[in-house]
Amino acid sequence: MRIASSEPHVVEFEDEQSLLAALPQEAREMHFPVVIVGGGACGLSAALHLHDLGLEPLVLERDLVPSGSTALSSGFIPAAHTLAQKAFGIEDSPSAFAKDIQDKAHGLAAPHLVSAYTESIANALDALAQKHGFNWEVLTHFLYPGHGQYRMHALPQRTGQALMDQLQRAVQDAGISLLTQARVIELWVIKGTKKVLALAYQRPDQSVEWVRLEALLLACNGYGGNPVLVGQHIPQMHQAIYAGHVGNDGSALLWGESLGAQAADLGAFQGHGSWAKSQGILVTWALMMEGAIQLNRRGERFHNETLGYSEASMAVLAQPEGMAYNIFDEPLLNLGRTFPDFCALEKMGGVKRFETPQALAEWIGCEERVLVRTLNGLVRKDLSKEAHESHSPIENPLHPEQADRSFDRGLNWPLYAIEVTGALFHTQGGLEVDRFCQVQSAAHQSLPNLWAGGGAARGVSGPEVWGYLSGNGLLSAMASAFIAAQSIHAYLCTRSP
Repeated sequence: MRIASSEPHVVEFEDEQSLLAALPQEAREMHFPVVIVGGGACGLSAALHLHDLGLEPLVLERDLVPSGSTALSSGFIPAAHTLAQKAFGIEDSPSAFAKDIQDKAHGLAAPHLVSAYTESIANALDALAQKHGFNWEVLTHFLYPGHGQYRMHALPQRTGQALMDQLQRAVQDAGISLLTQARVIELWVIKGTKKVLALAYQRPDQSVEWVRLEALLLACNGYGGNPVLVGQHIPQMHQAIYAGHVGNDGSALLWGESLGAQAADLGAFQGHGSWAKSQGILVTWALMMEGAIQLNRRGERFHNETLGYSEASMAVLAQPEGMAYNIFDEPLLNLGRTFPDFCALEKMGGVKRFETPQALAEWIGCEERVLVRTLNGLVRKDLSKEAHESHSPIENPLHPEQADRSFDRGLNWPLYAIEVTGALFHTQGGLEVDRFCQVQSAAHQSLPNLWAGGGAARGVSGPEVWGYLSGNGLLSAMASAFIAAQSIHAYLCTRSP
């Protein structure tokens, strides 16, 4: 009996008979109509949607407890025309949402996915609310960069971990098979058709088990945790802190490459310019959208914070020592305290208070006169909606004159500061999929029974970091899960006798 490799790869067989003959006897009896690789937001929500359609999938998760990139995120999901929005009296539409996505990406986001995701995400969230008790709230006290309407949805706890906990509880309540500590390492396929009929996964004791399947959904995110692939596709972030999940090792991309699948937008990623390095906590960008600023070690402001937190990652990393300081006042401190992660950071001593310019300058290590000049340059007026409609990338974010100060408001003493750096969160490029989330070959044909969602698939952020609209990651995860479940159900129904 052959021993499976510990590295993700594809094993090819001439025909189904030879594949079945290679399986251990007990593995031939292990069969599920749908297997999902990855127990993050995409994988677990897809399992729930499949269950609602009458299918019983198997979810294979490499970790002891499902978490993924979602648990490390804010857990905010942008969606248009949802029941939750309607309850708030918010008028929004998929077309308006799609326009915001394409405006941010300068029209370079995959149009078929932009339309598919913006048209499906409301149904996805509403189904989870109506069938599985998800209590979505719409954040209405600020607009995230690039969004023309209040459409960020979150659970009351407002954390990615809370979203993962709720998904896991719903999966458990539905009786869906979820196998943790099961790291998928091999796909078994028919050589000519590239049809996946079985896979192998490794257990903590290094033993290997197999399962047969009829349809496979890759929901194992991107390649941000694979330094080799990061160096190849986004070398500008090769030395950056990786604040995503270590399980994002590029398995889906490597399997797809072996199967002859097409990949797209591999240079796109979601970074963040507000990672509290010492505490390992993400600092909400809501502070920036409501008037906070970022300074470098010289006490200078160096970019337009309202353009987006993703491109801010590169602007921050380009500063001396790759560090910056979030500067804000009392009203913004109170806003920050509405976010659990910010409260945790404050308890850990990551939020500093300063009564005078001298004290703040000494802490930053800059000249007081430079700091005072920077602060005096702020225009004392509230942020207006126009600030959120500026989507253009900063061609050279190192030039302070490119920081549009016209929408700033003044900051009043005492001031508060947080030391941050730029970080890589997750990649936005991946396997090319059609509007039904079925993986496409290099010859632009659908692989017969393979789907991909979330970070495993091409996203809707275009080819570069500046195309990332706030929430694109969870939009892709949740919308692709819903679409893939519908598509897989239709595929299996056509095969039923």
